Amino acid sequence: MDWFSFGMDGFSLLALTLLHIWFLCRFTGKEIRLSYFPIYFSFICIIQIASLYYSIPWILSICAELWALYGINRYLLNNRRILSFAASMLAVCISQLSSGIVNSLESIWIPFSLRGIRLYLILIFATLFSFMLSFFCYCIALKLLSFQDDFFTPHIWLLLMSVLFFFSVELYIIQTAYQHFLSRLEPTKHLLLLSLQILGALALFCMLYAYQRVCTAFLTQAAITSLTQAAEAQKTYIAEARLRYETTQSFRHDLKNHLSVLHGLLYTDRTEEAKEYLRKMQQASISLSFPCQSGNPVVDILLSEKLALARLSNIKTEVSLLLPGTCAIDDFDLCVIFANALDNAITACQSIEDAMLSVEGEQQGDFYRLEFWNTCRKGPLPLMGTGLSNIKAAAEKYHGAMLMEQVEDTFHLHVLLNIS
Repeated sequence: MDWFSFGMDGFSLLALTLLHIWFLCRFTGKEIRLSYFPIYFSFICIIQIASLYYSIPWILSICAELWALYGINRYLLNNRRILSFAASMLAVCISQLSSGIVNSLESIWIPFSLRGIRLYLILIFATLFSFMLSFFCYCIALKLLSFQDDFFTPHIWLLLMSVLFFFSVELYIIQTAYQHFLSRLEPTKHLLLLSLQILGALALFCMLYAYQRVCTAFLTQAAITSLTQAAEAQKTYIAEARLRYETTQSFRHDLKNHLSVLHGLLYTDRTEEAKEYLRKMQQASISLSFPCQSGNPVVDILLSEKLALARLSNIKTEVSLLLPGTCAIDDFDLCVIFANALDNAITACQSIEDAMLSVEGEQQGDFYRLEFWNTCRKGPLPLMGTGLSNIKAAAEKYHGAMLMEQVEDTFHLHVLLNIS
């Protein structure tokens, strides 16, 4: 029996290590590395040995396990403190609930007088079932939420306080009930304990779902606010472009009169006055011109503003762009594409030395191809946020497409638009 208990304990610790590390990495969106497993396995083995030889209370062993998980989270996975603590408590709470449910089932259904091989087989089955139940519960938790893109992190304190409550209740159950396990409580009390733990697990999942909905609501509100601000900014670009266009038309209309004035000044040898008049005309023409000449005044204004922001951040810029004079693309949709693409590019180039940003465009038959590329940090492709989703929606509106790719430290965004 001693060897059997030793083997079961070893298997349990190994399975617990695999489940905890797998869950933490998936939950926080970090890569699973083989080096994490022996480190955590060593910690929980030390905790288990210390509990056996020094008669450490079960509740202290669980707390030590929690702090070992926190250390893995904080210092190996490099998660924030509050996320590390919440994820560790959730992992331990789920595994303890699963183990408690199986222990209650054992107390209800296994006869006290059972001995021999049948007892061993039932204990093996119960242990396997406990870890299968933990794995199933972890999958449900991961289905409800994960922190792969800091989606839920702004309100993680809500999760922390909720998980802390469930963790405290589970510790209380362990302290008050399982310390009497050897005295074989009546089946009715174990049945009550089983019901409480099942209800606790269901309540935990309901809490995770509610937390997901709260964070989704916050994110939706933030996206709506961002879109509203972007729409107002784009309306401003369009209004300013129209005003400049009308002013330019007026300047061109008066050009004949300006030339007549210059001719009169030069004809009467009033050279200095002619130079001053010409200087004023030049200043007026500069105020009406754009640093970028794409053929679309709305895009010209937007490009001028965004590229000026890029240069303030020491980002080198290149523009090779000539939009068709007449096309079916609305100015508002052009603003959506250019504003979001340039904002993302400028953000990605921040704090990168010798950063580069480029905008290129060319007509290919009935389609117009846009390419935005910028310097970025090496790593996986960014997840599609609100900005990229808006670009994709605008492209698909005109029967086009959007494609992202990253080659080492350069990010490329391709947008294809049907202009016919």
